[in-house]
Amino acid sequence: MLHWFINDQRTLRSGWKVSGFFLLLTALVVVAALGLNKLGKPQVIGPWLGATLGALASLLCVRLEGRSFSGLGFRPGWRWAFECLAGVVSGILVILATALVVRGMDGFHWERTPGIGVRQLLSAVWPLLGVAFSEEIFARGYPFQRLVEGAGPWVGQLVLAGLFALIHWGNPGMHGATKAWATLNIGLAAILLGFCYLRTQSLALPIGLHLGWNWAQGSLLGFGVSGTTNFKGAWTPVFHGRPDWLTGGAFGLEASLPCALLCGTAILGLWRWKGSKLPTEASSAPASG
Repeated sequence: MLHWFINDQRTLRSGWKVSGFFLLLTALVVVAALGLNKLGKPQVIGPWLGATLGALASLLCVRLEGRSFSGLGFRPGWRWAFECLAGVVSGILVILATALVVRGMDGFHWERTPGIGVRQLLSAVWPLLGVAFSEEIFARGYPFQRLVEGAGPWVGQLVLAGLFALIHWGNPGMHGATKAWATLNIGLAAILLGFCYLRTQSLALPIGLHLGWNWAQGSLLGFGVSGTTNFKGAWTPVFHGRPDWLTGGAFGLEASLPCALLCGTAILGLWRWKGSKLPTEASSAPASG
């Protein structure tokens, strides 16, 4: 029975490590929520608090393994900054290309939003960066990397893509055909972000792409972001009554067919790219599941 828990290298199997991470993260979230309640603040785990709790859970898990936190893909420096910036630009280009395809098929036209300038556009970056850090630590950080080590990249990709899509099911607008298209595209986006990590062994590129995607979709182009509309965009799309599978409707471009096609193309490109991996420590070597 011991082999259910211990692999051939005499370490805990990856599945149990991932389960332990989620249990620890859940406990930290509960403690934080209770603490906020006692302070008289809303029991809301904001993006940067969520990122902090995810990072703390990850740090505790890697310390128990005798590994370093930087091995999860946090190696600050010029290269990390460059990859993050490249991710931001890539995310903007992917979502802009999706919008232009939809517009070219007479899905909508844009109107300039009054009162939205550079200050408003920049003010949206900070909370969206928190979202990118929080979700990438959760979905491309410790759990993803341990599943990749233990069961291979495609198991890690598919499991975390499914989980990433599932946690968005509570978002506004998740029903009917929109739910089907949004689930598909969010899963594809997760695989795309997973390849960003696998090809660089760094979280810089996926964090940057995540930020650029959300910022361009909502703050710049005015679409919903996974069903949320927290920011007014510099431009407001005016829909022409075309079906939601083409435009994404109120949920955002993430629920459209063109988004699936663009994501699929980007995934194919990253799949063929051999990558540019940073040197990794011995503790990052694959282990049996």
